[in-house]
Amino acid sequence: MKIIFLFSIALLFVITPAYGGLLSDATGLVNRLDIQTGGHSFEIKTVSNFAISDFKFDKDEKQLTLFISSGLENNLSEIIIPQNLLGGNLTFYLNDKEYFPEINSNDKISFVTLNFTGSGENKLEIVGTTYLSGLTEISTELPKPDVSPSLDYDYSMIYVLILIIVLIVGGIIGIIIFTIKRRRT
Repeated sequence: MKIIFLFSIALLFVITPAYGGLLSDATGLVNRLDIQTGGHSFEIKTVSNFAISDFKFDKDEKQLTLFISSGLENNLSEIIIPQNLLGGNLTFYLNDKEYFPEINSNDKISFVTLNFTGSGENKLEIVGTTYLSGLTEISTELPKPDVSPSLDYDYSMIYVLILIIVLIVGGIIGIIIFTIKRRRT
């Protein structure tokens, strides 16, 4: 019984928590890029395995520029762009070279799937043919947009790990109590 108890205690120190490991190629970081232009506020959502360190929107050029920082060689991302912010035929440039991602569009959004190689700093430019489609520009002065991307983390894995640890510790305590009661009888 002592061996089982010692083995259970050893497992607590051997199991590596998920937050201590390296990011995989399929890890998704959620970014919400808030763009205020023409008196309207728009949100561009991305899920990617790289960080978006900064972004810039130029309404005159109908262009969104994303500054990408990646520690992985294989980069994956999904981007949701509202059609009334930037629409029409979208053209993409990755590090100043034309790039052809997969694009699915409806009357509300463009859903873009990126898959490219290259770690380090990258620049993605998205150029549209329409700007504020179906909207009129409001001439009120708005405060400067927040240019820092926000990150949403998924804490469900942490809850699962806590549950597993509680179950293991509970099992160990149960074994100890069972062993003590058995020895007394």
